[in-house]
Amino acid sequence: MIVDRSLQTTNGRIVIAVINGEFTVKRLSVENGQVLLEAEHPHYPPIHIQKEWDFQVWGVVTYIIHKAE
Repeated sequence: MIVDRSLQTTNGRIVIAVINGEFTVKRLSVENGQVLLEAEHPHYPPIHIQKEWDFQVWGVVTYIIHKAE
């Protein structure tokens, strides 16, 4: 992954986020003031960010490089 920490985070972007000290890669969604992190795989439910959690967006994913097989 190529991540740009200088980009503005906007609704719908794939981001690297830190939740209570743990990193995750999810799509950022903001709806009615509620921040959600949504997985691309439908079997994983969205993460509803709580106010009491230590949460920050670390950077915006700009490109994903896959190994050729």
